[in-house]
Amino acid sequence: MKPARDIGRLIEIMARLRTPGSGCAWDLEQTFATIAPYTIEEAYEVADAIARGHRDDLKDELGDLLLQVVFHARMAEEEGAFDFGDVVQALTEKLIRRHPHVFGDAGKLEPGEVKALWSRIKGEERKVKGEAGDGAGTLHVPLALPALTRAEKLQRQAAEVGFDWKNTGDIVRKIEEETRELEAALGRRDAEAEEVGDLLFAVVNLARRLKIDPEEALRVGNRKFERRFAAIEAVLAAKGRKPSDATLEELDALWDEAKAKERR
Repeated sequence: MKPARDIGRLIEIMARLRTPGSGCAWDLEQTFATIAPYTIEEAYEVADAIARGHRDDLKDELGDLLLQVVFHARMAEEEGAFDFGDVVQALTEKLIRRHPHVFGDAGKLEPGEVKALWSRIKGEERKVKGEAGDGAGTLHVPLALPALTRAEKLQRQAAEVGFDWKNTGDIVRKIEEETRELEAALGRRDAEAEEVGDLLFAVVNLARRLKIDPEEALRVGNRKFERRFAAIEAVLAAKGRKPSDATLEELDALWDEAKAKERR
Protein backbone atom coordinates (compact mmCIF):
# COMPACT_ATOMS: atom_id res chain seq x y z
CA MET A 1 0.00 0.00 0.00
CA LYS A 2 1.28 3.43 -0.89
CA PRO A 3 1.99 5.83 2.02
CA ALA A 4 -0.67 8.39 2.88
CA ARG A 5 1.66 11.21 1.80
CA ASP A 6 1.87 9.81 -1.75
CA ILE A 7 -0.24 11.69 -4.32
CA GLY A 8 -0.70 8.37 -6.10
CA ARG A 9 -2.58 7.04 -3.07
CA LEU A 10 -5.00 9.97 -3.26
CA ILE A 11 -5.60 9.31 -6.95
CA GLU A 12 -6.27 5.64 -6.19
CA ILE A 13 -8.79 6.55 -3.49
CA MET A 14 -10.61 8.89 -5.87
CA ALA A 15 -10.73 6.15 -8.50
CA ARG A 16 -12.22 3.74 -5.99
CA LEU A 17 -14.85 6.25 -4.91
CA ARG A 18 -15.85 6.58 -8.58
CA THR A 19 -15.91 2.84 -9.31
CA PRO A 20 -19.45 1.69 -10.24
CA GLY A 21 -20.83 -0.98 -7.96
CA SER A 22 -18.30 -0.63 -5.17
CA GLY A 23 -17.75 3.13 -4.96
CA CYS A 24 -19.62 5.93 -3.20
CA ALA A 25 -23.13 6.58 -4.54
CA TRP A 26 -22.80 10.34 -4.02
CA ASP A 27 -19.41 10.59 -5.72
CA LEU A 28 -20.62 8.47 -8.62
CA GLU A 29 -23.54 10.74 -9.45
CA GLN A 30 -21.42 13.90 -9.60
CA THR A 31 -20.50 15.70 -12.83
CA PHE A 32 -18.19 18.59 -13.70
CA ALA A 33 -21.17 20.94 -13.38
CA THR A 34 -22.25 19.69 -9.94
CA ILE A 35 -18.71 19.73 -8.55
CA ALA A 36 -17.78 23.19 -9.90
CA PRO A 37 -19.60 25.12 -7.10
CA TYR A 38 -17.67 23.11 -4.49
CA THR A 39 -14.41 23.94 -6.27
CA ILE A 40 -15.18 27.65 -6.04
CA GLU A 41 -16.25 27.30 -2.41
CA GLU A 42 -13.04 25.50 -1.45
CA ALA A 43 -10.94 28.23 -3.05
CA TYR A 44 -12.73 30.76 -0.84
CA GLU A 45 -12.13 28.55 2.20
CA VAL A 46 -8.40 28.67 1.41
CA ALA A 47 -8.54 32.47 1.18
CA ASP A 48 -10.42 32.63 4.48
CA ALA A 49 -7.83 30.49 6.27
CA ILE A 50 -5.08 32.74 4.93
CA ALA A 51 -6.94 35.88 6.06
CA ARG A 52 -7.31 34.40 9.54
CA GLY A 53 -3.64 33.44 9.66
CA HIS A 54 -4.57 29.89 10.71
CA ARG A 55 -1.98 27.53 9.22
CA ASP A 56 -3.59 24.26 10.37
CA ASP A 57 -6.85 25.30 8.75
CA LEU A 58 -4.92 26.35 5.64
CA LYS A 59 -3.38 22.88 5.42
CA ASP A 60 -6.83 21.27 5.60
CA GLU A 61 -8.38 23.70 3.12
CA LEU A 62 -5.55 23.21 0.63
CA GLY A 63 -6.25 19.48 0.90
CA ASP A 64 -9.93 20.09 0.15
CA LEU A 65 -8.97 22.20 -2.85
CA LEU A 66 -6.59 19.49 -4.07
CA LEU A 67 -9.46 17.02 -3.80
CA GLN A 68 -11.39 19.15 -6.27
CA VAL A 69 -8.51 18.92 -8.77
CA VAL A 70 -8.28 15.14 -8.32
CA PHE A 71 -12.06 14.79 -8.64
CA HIS A 72 -12.23 16.75 -11.91
CA ALA A 73 -9.19 14.91 -13.29
CA ARG A 74 -10.78 11.54 -12.46
CA MET A 75 -14.01 12.40 -14.26
CA ALA A 76 -12.01 13.59 -17.28
CA GLU A 77 -10.02 10.34 -17.25
CA GLU A 78 -13.28 8.36 -17.27
CA GLU A 79 -14.26 10.27 -20.42
CA GLY A 80 -10.89 9.61 -22.00
CA ALA A 81 -10.11 13.35 -22.13
CA PHE A 82 -7.08 13.59 -19.80
CA ASP A 83 -5.88 12.39 -16.40
CA PHE A 84 -4.16 13.87 -13.35
CA GLY A 85 -0.73 13.32 -14.90
CA ASP A 86 -1.76 15.39 -17.91
CA VAL A 87 -2.82 18.20 -15.55
CA VAL A 88 0.58 18.12 -13.85
CA GLN A 89 2.39 18.07 -17.18
CA ALA A 90 0.37 21.00 -18.55
CA LEU A 91 1.04 23.03 -15.42
CA THR A 92 4.76 22.21 -15.45
CA GLU A 93 5.11 23.26 -19.08
CA LYS A 94 3.12 26.44 -18.45
CA LEU A 95 5.26 27.48 -15.47
CA ILE A 96 8.45 26.99 -17.45
CA ARG A 97 7.02 28.80 -20.50
CA ARG A 98 5.81 31.76 -18.44
CA HIS A 99 9.10 32.16 -16.54
CA PRO A 100 11.74 32.60 -19.24
CA HIS A 101 13.60 34.88 -16.81
CA VAL A 102 14.14 31.81 -14.59
CA PHE A 103 14.23 28.87 -17.01
CA GLY A 104 15.26 30.72 -20.16
CA ASP A 105 17.46 33.56 -21.31
CA ALA A 106 15.18 36.55 -20.55
CA GLY A 107 17.51 37.67 -17.77
CA LYS A 108 16.70 38.97 -14.29
CA LEU A 109 13.51 41.03 -14.10
CA GLU A 110 11.85 43.24 -11.50
CA PRO A 111 8.36 42.25 -10.18
CA GLY A 112 6.59 44.74 -12.44
CA GLU A 113 8.51 43.49 -15.47
CA VAL A 114 7.66 39.90 -14.57
CA LYS A 115 3.96 40.75 -14.43
CA ALA A 116 4.08 42.44 -17.84
CA LEU A 117 5.97 39.47 -19.31
CA TRP A 118 3.42 37.05 -17.83
CA SER A 119 0.54 39.01 -19.40
CA ARG A 120 2.27 39.09 -22.79
CA ILE A 121 2.91 35.35 -22.76
CA LYS A 122 -0.69 34.66 -21.72
CA GLY A 123 -1.84 36.76 -24.67
CA GLU A 124 0.34 34.75 -27.02
CA GLU A 125 -1.09 31.53 -25.58
CA ARG A 126 -4.63 32.73 -26.21
CA LYS A 127 -3.77 33.49 -29.83
CA VAL A 128 -2.39 29.98 -30.27
CA LYS A 129 -5.63 28.58 -28.86
CA GLY A 130 -7.64 30.84 -31.14
CA GLU A 131 -9.19 32.66 -28.17
CA ALA A 132 -7.90 36.08 -29.14
CA GLY A 133 -6.73 36.88 -32.65
CA ASP A 134 -6.57 40.12 -34.57
CA GLY A 135 -9.77 42.06 -33.96
CA ALA A 136 -10.98 39.53 -31.40
CA GLY A 137 -11.17 42.16 -28.68
CA THR A 138 -9.16 43.28 -25.69
CA LEU A 139 -11.37 42.01 -22.88
CA HIS A 140 -11.18 38.34 -21.97
CA VAL A 141 -12.09 37.62 -18.34
CA PRO A 142 -13.84 34.38 -17.28
CA LEU A 143 -17.55 34.83 -16.59
CA ALA A 144 -17.42 32.54 -13.55
CA LEU A 145 -15.24 34.91 -11.52
CA PRO A 146 -16.88 36.82 -8.65
CA ALA A 147 -18.40 40.01 -10.04
CA LEU A 148 -16.11 42.38 -8.12
CA THR A 149 -12.99 40.50 -9.20
CA ARG A 150 -14.19 40.31 -12.80
CA ALA A 151 -14.95 44.06 -12.85
CA GLU A 152 -11.42 44.82 -11.62
CA LYS A 153 -9.86 42.58 -14.26
CA LEU A 154 -11.98 44.05 -17.06
CA GLN A 155 -10.93 47.55 -16.00
CA ARG A 156 -7.28 46.53 -15.75
CA GLN A 157 -7.30 45.06 -19.26
CA ALA A 158 -8.98 48.19 -20.66
CA ALA A 159 -6.39 50.33 -18.86
CA GLU A 160 -3.56 48.41 -20.55
CA VAL A 161 -4.65 49.83 -23.92
CA GLY A 162 -5.10 53.37 -22.54
CA PHE A 163 -8.80 53.35 -21.59
CA ASP A 164 -8.46 54.61 -18.03
CA TRP A 165 -9.05 57.64 -15.83
CA LYS A 166 -6.20 60.13 -15.67
CA ASN A 167 -6.31 60.55 -11.90
CA THR A 168 -8.03 59.33 -8.75
CA GLY A 169 -10.11 62.48 -8.37
CA ASP A 170 -11.85 61.78 -11.67
CA ILE A 171 -12.97 58.38 -10.37
CA VAL A 172 -14.29 59.92 -7.15
CA ARG A 173 -16.33 62.38 -9.20
CA LYS A 174 -17.60 59.48 -11.31
CA ILE A 175 -18.79 57.75 -8.13
CA GLU A 176 -20.59 60.94 -7.13
CA GLU A 177 -22.20 61.10 -10.58
CA GLU A 178 -23.33 57.48 -10.38
CA THR A 179 -24.76 58.12 -6.90
CA ARG A 180 -26.85 61.01 -8.24
CA GLU A 181 -28.06 58.84 -11.12
CA LEU A 182 -29.08 56.14 -8.66
CA GLU A 183 -31.02 58.67 -6.60
CA ALA A 184 -32.81 59.82 -9.74
CA ALA A 185 -33.67 56.20 -10.63
CA LEU A 186 -35.28 55.34 -7.28
CA GLY A 187 -38.77 53.99 -7.81
CA ARG A 188 -37.99 52.47 -11.22
CA ARG A 189 -36.99 48.89 -10.48
CA ASP A 190 -35.07 48.05 -13.66
CA ALA A 191 -33.26 51.38 -13.59
CA GLU A 192 -32.40 50.95 -9.90
CA ALA A 193 -30.62 47.64 -10.54
CA GLU A 194 -28.69 49.10 -13.49
CA GLU A 195 -27.59 52.17 -11.58
CA VAL A 196 -26.51 50.13 -8.56
CA GLY A 197 -24.36 48.07 -10.93
CA ASP A 198 -22.83 51.22 -12.40
CA LEU A 199 -22.08 52.56 -8.92
CA LEU A 200 -20.42 49.31 -7.82
CA PHE A 201 -18.37 49.24 -11.03
CA ALA A 202 -17.15 52.78 -10.35
CA VAL A 203 -16.21 51.90 -6.75
CA VAL A 204 -14.22 48.90 -8.01
CA ASN A 205 -12.40 51.27 -10.37
CA LEU A 206 -11.42 53.43 -7.39
CA ALA A 207 -10.18 50.35 -5.51
CA ARG A 208 -8.09 49.35 -8.53
CA ARG A 209 -6.53 52.82 -8.74
CA LEU A 210 -5.71 52.69 -5.02
CA LYS A 211 -4.24 49.18 -5.46
CA ILE A 212 -6.88 47.68 -3.16
CA ASP A 213 -8.36 44.24 -3.86
CA PRO A 214 -12.12 44.96 -3.91
CA GLU A 215 -13.00 41.38 -2.89
CA GLU A 216 -10.66 41.52 0.10
CA ALA A 217 -11.84 45.02 1.02
CA LEU A 218 -15.45 43.83 1.06
CA ARG A 219 -14.50 40.75 3.09
CA VAL A 220 -12.90 43.05 5.66
CA GLY A 221 -16.05 45.18 5.63
CA ASN A 222 -18.18 42.08 6.14
CA ARG A 223 -16.09 40.96 9.11
CA LYS A 224 -16.31 44.43 10.62
CA PHE A 225 -20.10 44.40 10.28
CA GLU A 226 -20.32 40.93 11.86
CA ARG A 227 -18.06 41.99 14.74
CA ARG A 228 -19.98 45.17 15.52
CA PHE A 229 -23.38 43.51 15.20
CA ALA A 230 -22.21 40.77 17.57
CA ALA A 231 -21.28 43.52 20.05
CA ILE A 232 -24.82 44.91 19.77
CA GLU A 233 -26.28 41.46 20.41
CA ALA A 234 -24.02 40.98 23.43
CA VAL A 235 -25.13 44.26 25.04
CA LEU A 236 -28.80 43.44 24.48
CA ALA A 237 -28.39 39.84 25.65
CA ALA A 238 -26.95 41.09 28.94
CA LYS A 239 -30.31 42.83 29.41
CA GLY A 240 -32.31 39.78 28.39
CA ARG A 241 -33.22 41.28 25.02
CA LYS A 242 -32.70 40.55 21.31
CA PRO A 243 -32.10 42.93 18.39
CA SER A 244 -35.69 42.40 17.29
CA ASP A 245 -36.81 43.81 20.67
CA ALA A 246 -34.94 47.09 20.16
CA THR A 247 -35.89 50.14 18.14
CA LEU A 248 -33.81 51.27 15.19
CA GLU A 249 -32.67 54.27 17.23
CA GLU A 250 -31.41 51.96 20.00
CA LEU A 251 -29.61 49.74 17.49
CA ASP A 252 -27.98 52.78 15.88
CA ALA A 253 -26.80 54.03 19.25
CA LEU A 254 -25.34 50.63 20.15
CA TRP A 255 -23.66 50.48 16.73
CA ASP A 256 -22.00 53.85 17.35
CA GLU A 257 -20.90 52.62 20.77
CA ALA A 258 -19.35 49.47 19.30
CA LYS A 259 -17.65 51.56 16.62
CA ALA A 260 -16.23 53.95 19.21
CA LYS A 261 -14.88 51.06 21.30
CA GLU A 262 -13.08 49.64 18.28
CA ARG A 263 -11.48 52.98 17.56
CA ARG A 264 -10.29 53.31 21.14
